[in-house]
Amino acid sequence: MSTREPGGPAVNPLTTPLSFRPGRIAAYLALAVLGALVGIAGSLAQGGWFPGGLVLALLATAGVFLGGLYATGTQLGVGAPAAGWLIATIGLSMGRAEGDAAFAAGAGPLVYLLGGMVVAVMCATMSRLPQPGTKSGRLGK
Repeated sequence: MSTREPGGPAVNPLTTPLSFRPGRIAAYLALAVLGALVGIAGSLAQGGWFPGGLVLALLATAGVFLGGLYATGTQLGVGAPAAGWLIATIGLSMGRAEGDAAFAAGAGPLVYLLGGMVVAVMCATMSRLPQPGTKSGRLGK
């Protein structure tokens, strides 16, 4: 289960703490901002072009979550844009004291909010990406 760092000793991923390098932290922050932007754009599109805008908004949401998974290779790559998306959409759904809100009343915004959350959970619980260069665990291969 141990892996070998280039030019270094074998590292056991179960006992070594996660190292958050500045580049990785910046990538997660960029994914969170991208998730928030997709949430804002999706909230406008789902209400403006119903029902096609709702489908487009959910597809964009799934795209940013899967893109985060493939870009980082970790479930945290899904969690960062999902957190940004959730903060943006919940913030837009609250409205102001004057009664203004980005979401209209109806089933469309509810489907967008719940559907986006379901898509985030589905993407986060997908199996991990296959690692290149690993040997098969099957006998005879």
